[in-house]
Amino acid sequence: MSNKVRVQTKLNGHDVEFLAEPRQSLLEVLRDTLNLTGAKEGCNNGNCGACNVIMNGVLVNSCLVLAVEADGAEVTTIEGISLAGELHPLQKKFLEHAALQCGICTPGFIVSAKALLDKHPDPTEHEVRMWLSGNLCRCTGYDKIVRAVLDAADSPELEATRA
Repeated sequence: MSNKVRVQTKLNGHDVEFLAEPRQSLLEVLRDTLNLTGAKEGCNNGNCGACNVIMNGVLVNSCLVLAVEADGAEVTTIEGISLAGELHPLQKKFLEHAALQCGICTPGFIVSAKALLDKHPDPTEHEVRMWLSGNLCRCTGYDKIVRAVLDAADSPELEATRA
């Protein structure tokens, strides 16, 4: 017998309701129940950042958050970062700077970078590197990623997203 819990949340700007087992991670529910596969399962222990989402304005590893903890919360995944069908300035800069290769880590990096720029719109290179230190990339190297985030921070297009 299943003892699932009803969870109501605002996910990517939409009211969503789902059932989750008390032990299920938010990552499992996002991927397996809600079919939002942008957040990736890299390590499943909070060390790689591939599953990062923003929950109530705070960057979290969705593999470490229980889905039931999202009840009443506002959650943003990589799928919710684009703006009205257009790529977010961060996504555009990742493409422009070739800051991605295999793509496993990319959603987590973009979500992390958005959380950073939401809190610190004009970060230094050191702040970007420190903020993204919880994300691992095995393909691209970090310089292109850092350059993309810094370029996005300087973009007038990003400023327009805050208005």
